[in-house]
Amino acid sequence: MADLWEELQSVANAAPASFAAAPGERGTIKAKANFNVSEDVAALRKAIEGVGTNEKTLIEILTHRSSSQKQEIAKAYRETTKRILANDLKGETHGNFEKVLVGLARPLAVNDAEWLHEALKGAGTDNNILIEILSSRTNKQIKELSAAYAEETKKTLTQALKTEVSGHYGKAIILLAEGARDENPSVNVDKAREDAQALYQAGEKKLGTDESKFIEILCKRSFPQLRQTILEYKNFSKNTLQKSIEKEMSGNLEELLVSIVKCAISTPAYFAEKLNKSMKGAGTDETTLTRVMVSRGEVDMLDIRAEYKTLYKSSLYKAISSDVSGDYADCLKMICGGDD
Repeated sequence: MADLWEELQSVANAAPASFAAAPGERGTIKAKANFNVSEDVAALRKAIEGVGTNEKTLIEILTHRSSSQKQEIAKAYRETTKRILANDLKGETHGNFEKVLVGLARPLAVNDAEWLHEALKGAGTDNNILIEILSSRTNKQIKELSAAYAEETKKTLTQALKTEVSGHYGKAIILLAEGARDENPSVNVDKAREDAQALYQAGEKKLGTDESKFIEILCKRSFPQLRQTILEYKNFSKNTLQKSIEKEMSGNLEELLVSIVKCAISTPAYFAEKLNKSMKGAGTDETTLTRVMVSRGEVDMLDIRAEYKTLYKSSLYKAISSDVSGDYADCLKMICGGDD
């Protein structure tokens, strides 16, 4: 996989549209024209309250309405029935199908908050989820998920993280959770060269590693600026920046910084790799598969699909079709939105 990421270095200065895209622009889940909230509520009630559940109706509505339209539906559903739509979906469906439908019915920020809460509670922390969410979200998305997290748990995300993570990794994760990455789209080439040299001197050139320098640059600079820094790094080292991090770091800090580099180069390619790993080999990691499909459906699924085809010479739709089945597969294929 490292070779594939090296191939992507060649396009590192071409900004992927999806990071700055507004919801719906690069997603497969879009707002429905001629949206009629009362019609949708009536159809959902019929699908849920009738004899047997009409799964097709649930999939059709939840994969063909924007997040804001679905929040209107949820509000009207509650006013009409005195029940919560997500709870009714939990009662009428089960397993992975239930999880994907509930995720589709909730706001994106609420999903992120819920997944982070799950990752932090109980014995042990699921660092893979912390890394995936906090290295890939925009400042606006981080602010929104932080607000949802505080509302759900009555404590701030940074407070929760401080009790669970520590060391250089903890410092980096908390910095990301503050949602203060520079998002100026313009690139300063001189600054990128300076940063690339500073990273080289803090890592490969030095006996021991100055992790703080890597954290400062990779957690604070804008993604366009980091793409330029990744290109400039080749002027100082025979290794790519990703290779250098892999040689110099280990554990969660290495995973986090590599994720940031991958997201800076191409967030859609980062998620294409996540999806491929979730379906590769014996058994399927449905938790990751569901989380990525739900969280990116309205954001950049069109770009993820394209990157998947480029990286793996096969369509995401085909991979889903051959790996999972039933209503769960039908729902994921609808989010995927096409076999190209």
